[in-house]
Amino acid sequence: MAFRKLAILLTAGMMLTAACSNGGSETEGTAQSDPDRKITITAMKFGYGELPPNDAPGVKMINERFNVDYQINQVPQPSYGEKLSAVLASGSIPDMLAFEAPDISNRYVKFVKQKAFLPLDDYIKEYPSLAAVPEFVWSQFKVDGKIYAIPKYYPRFNVLPMIRQDWLDNLGLKTPTNYEELKQVAIAFTKNDPDQNGKNDTYGIVLGKEIVPNYNLGAYWDPAAWYHKNDKGQFIPGIISNARKEQIQWFADLYIENAITRDFAIMDGNALNKEFYSGKAGIFIGTPRGMIQANADSLLQLDPKAKFTFMAPAEAPDGSQGLASTSGFIGFMTISAEAGKDPEKIRRILEMTEVPRTIIPLDQSNPENKDFDWLLGGLGQGYDMVDGMAVPKPNALQDGFRPTSFLLDDVPWPKKESDKVYKYANPILDAVVQKMVKLHGSSKFYGSPHYAVYSPTQVSKGNELNKFILDEQSKMITGQRPVSDWDAMVQEWMAKGGAQWIEEVNEGTTLKDPKDAWD
Repeated sequence: MAFRKLAILLTAGMMLTAACSNGGSETEGTAQSDPDRKITITAMKFGYGELPPNDAPGVKMINERFNVDYQINQVPQPSYGEKLSAVLASGSIPDMLAFEAPDISNRYVKFVKQKAFLPLDDYIKEYPSLAAVPEFVWSQFKVDGKIYAIPKYYPRFNVLPMIRQDWLDNLGLKTPTNYEELKQVAIAFTKNDPDQNGKNDTYGIVLGKEIVPNYNLGAYWDPAAWYHKNDKGQFIPGIISNARKEQIQWFADLYIENAITRDFAIMDGNALNKEFYSGKAGIFIGTPRGMIQANADSLLQLDPKAKFTFMAPAEAPDGSQGLASTSGFIGFMTISAEAGKDPEKIRRILEMTEVPRTIIPLDQSNPENKDFDWLLGGLGQGYDMVDGMAVPKPNALQDGFRPTSFLLDDVPWPKKESDKVYKYANPILDAVVQKMVKLHGSSKFYGSPHYAVYSPTQVSKGNELNKFILDEQSKMITGQRPVSDWDAMVQEWMAKGGAQWIEEVNEGTTLKDPKDAWD
């Protein structure tokens, strides 16, 4: 990425107007843009593991590039919440402040209303990585119509059912396209010896406690998405919808056939991965981001002929087709209102943020690209090139050679999901991931209305409500409670606080029709 210069030809009057419109105050000597003026910028962020020293080479690289005195306070993640509360209560807020995603429902709103942060609406179109953020994501940061934070990228796509392609081939089956076809494949994987070893030792679908993965084939079936409406015309969470009822019956049918994990109610994490990657089951989940390559490596050692495919979102009864979006962010940062009094400081901060948030294509990810080289700490210092790929130097992160270790946002924001690069050395994993990436790049996503609404009930009772209904639905899958009890179960959930949650979300959203939330 070519480093984008500041627009320094703005008149002093224009800069004063911008400062006032953004909630800052006019201060003599700061209205005129002056890129030669060295600016002190304070920041606080959290980190994991052993944190690099604050005077490391990466900090010096930030100072040199942006002509700043960058004073970073790094806090171990486990104690960050306590430290953040103390800093916010003190009234002396760093120029840049990192937040974890859950803070959007508490500290963020509280301190926006106390005018602690700078509104950023006027800057969004000026910076490509900010302009690339979907309106659905920005809507979650609006307080009284204004935006006060910069979200940190997280993929909008959720997981998809991933299937053993070689098992399909062995049984002469096609990749399923809907729930009925997926059920038949799962049963065939259970009863028809898909690995052709002559033993009855396989089954269809890996399932874990709390009905995870939920194997939704689109927003219509997603238990977390507020897609359906009740008889009052209110949006409701998918987990109490009739679509979910049908899906629970589907799981119950598979349980009778021994085609899902029998002891799923106590299975989680590593146990689920082991079921699939040890060759016991033929259907699990996959996603481009965060797959564990070692799992696929172990499967290939057991079965060199193993291959993967995946299911695309199915067409729903209402004609929709696509996944429900995640919230689209994993954290966020703010700029203090005090920093907003200095327009030059704002622009330095936004330039510092823009560089790591900008996508660098794979074919430009080499030392010749100055941004790539800078972000990784410099060739020979922070990384080496091995077979055309950048390989971090030993201890490069711990010793602080990478500027990204100290910046509050180091995740590039793609214009579309397929612009993001995901690469795995394992051939069968990489092959399926690249196909998933291509699908997500052309897919529509449903922006569930509940993300942009602050619900006190969700904050105080959300976990309790989810646990109750997932426990009851798990009983329905195993036959301990009949699916015919669905309406009674929903009423119990409503009485425990669900009704109030529904009221709060519907009072807070301006969305009227689910079809308007697709983008």
